[in-house]
This record gives sequence, C-alpha cells and structure tokens, in this order.
Amino acid sequence: MKLEVNRHNANILRMAEQHPEILVLSADLGTSCEVKEFRQKYPDRYITTGIAEQNMVSWAAGLAREGFRPFLHTFAVFLYRRVLDQVEMSIAYPNLPVVFCGFVPGITTPGGVTHQSTNDIGVIRTVPNFAIFDIGDATEIDSVLDIAYDYNGPVFIRQLRKNVPRLFPANQPMQFNRARILRSESAADLTIFSSSICTEEAMKAAAALAGKGVKVNHLHVSTLKPFTDPQVVEACRNAKYGVITVENGTVIGGLGTCVAEVMAEKGIAKPLVKIGLRDTYAHGASKMFLLKHYGMDAMSLVQGAEKLMGKPLGITEEDIGEIRFEDFSAV
Repeated sequence: MKLEVNRHNANILRMAEQHPEILVLSADLGTSCEVKEFRQKYPDRYITTGIAEQNMVSWAAGLAREGFRPFLHTFAVFLYRRVLDQVEMSIAYPNLPVVFCGFVPGITTPGGVTHQSTNDIGVIRTVPNFAIFDIGDATEIDSVLDIAYDYNGPVFIRQLRKNVPRLFPANQPMQFNRARILRSESAADLTIFSSSICTEEAMKAAAALAGKGVKVNHLHVSTLKPFTDPQVVEACRNAKYGVITVENGTVIGGLGTCVAEVMAEKGIAKPLVKIGLRDTYAHGASKMFLLKHYGMDAMSLVQGAEKLMGKPLGITEEDIGEIRFEDFSAV
C-alpha cells in the first residue's frame, strides 16, 4: 500500500501562497496538526492561542469579520465539544468563513474517550450554515482546502494526518456534495456507503463480496453536510437486498443517519444496516484493534451483507487479508 505523509502541510502552504488572507490558528498542536512548516514560513500569519480553544474560536470570528480567512487547527474533539457555544454564536450564526481543521477524527487516535471525536458529525449537523467534510485519503487531503475556501462559510473538516493511504487517483480530486463511485452495478444486490478510514475496509469487503458473485454498488462519501447528492438516492433504489453504511464514529447522527433520512424522505423501502460505534464510547487502542473490536472492519461489513442477503457467503478473514491495495486501482 502506498502511504503518504504531511499532505496537509503541503496543501496549507500552497493555499497560503495563493491566498494572502489565509491565517493559521493553532491551539498548541501545530506539530501534531502538520502546520509547523507554515509557522516557519509565515510567522506573521500564524497565531497560537495555547490550550484555549474557546478563545481561538472567538479570535477567528473577529479575524473573519475583518476580511481574513482563519483556518483553525487542533484535534477534532476540541473543535466541537468544548467550544460549541462559541461555534454557534460567533461563527455559525453570522455565517462567517472559518475553517475548522479537526485532526484524529473518530477512532484514529489511541488517546481514548478524551481525544476521540466520535459524535462530532451528529453535533455539527444540527448547527446551521456548516458544511462537513470527512476525509478518506491523501487525494482528498490535497483538494479539501480548496473546497472549504470556495464554500465561503463555516466548514468542519475531519482531517487525517501522518501516514495516509492514497486510495483514489491523484488526478481525481474530491468534489463538493458528490460521492465518489468506487463500484457500480446496473442491478446491484447491495449498496455500500462508506466514509473516512472505513472506506479502505469497505473496499476490501466489496472486493471479497464481488469475488463471491455479489453485485455491489460502493460509494465513498466525503461531504456529510449538505447531503443532497442524487447519486445517493439512485444507489439506494438500485439495491436488491438493502443498504449498508460504515463510518468512523457513532451510528447515531452520522453517515448512517444521513442515508436513513434520505431513504425515508424518498420512500425507499429497503433494509439498512448501519456499521459503526453503537451508542458507546471507545477504548484507547490502535486503529485496527478498535475497528475489529467495535465491528467496523471489513469482516463486519461482510457479515452485514450476509444479514441482508439471508445467507452465508463463505468469506473468511484470510480471504480479506489476501486482497491487496493494488487491486483497487482497477475497480
């Protein structure tokens, strides 16, 4: 698998060169959020507020009113949980162009419940004017800041860092409010919607299912608000047995809820299996351990498919383990 590092660092430097009004704000986590080089190159455009996130959000509101474009950097959990009042009243209510770059979303950190943003999507979805982007790979890191800038309003990004896979071609950037179609069948047995780090697991599961003759539609979703992509409706209707969602966080209020709302509003009477954290907080441990422990890995998705189809498919952990990342380039 090809892993790439410091993609956000390269992207924010590129954006800063193009847009001199961009400022970076950090809550004492510049190195962890890959903006250390930004501070070195643009010291006059880098503001560190220390571990005082409410203050950082208030600063961002004032700077945005003066024509600057603040990009806030800290762990995602600190950008919605402890700052919600400032987020709503200082940023969302006046609809200011402030970008919240929230790192280590969901279970991508071993830091445990204090550092895991597992219900952030459900919370921010209820805040008016916000857009929410959930990043899945290096290609989306390379393109999400452009989309956030063009949105010209409050944006919450669930950002990945350090060693990030490139699942999608570099010349096919993320698109606003449009899912990425990874597999498409004219008459599918199942439709899978995935986001964040769970897309890589879903790609493995989809390949294993296809190997057993199961026709799968697979869509990677990076825009969780707004959620009006017509491809979602079409993919749900074109699923014989039902729909599966898999996400890096709680199943309450996130991707699964978004899909369920669309299916209900459009009268799509198909079963839905939601895979993710089930009304619980997560332990602190490695990403792969937590994915398996909480039933969010590729094998759990296969089991969801078996539940919808009402039969065993004979897929084992060994089958999934044999599927290589390189195989996905032809999908």
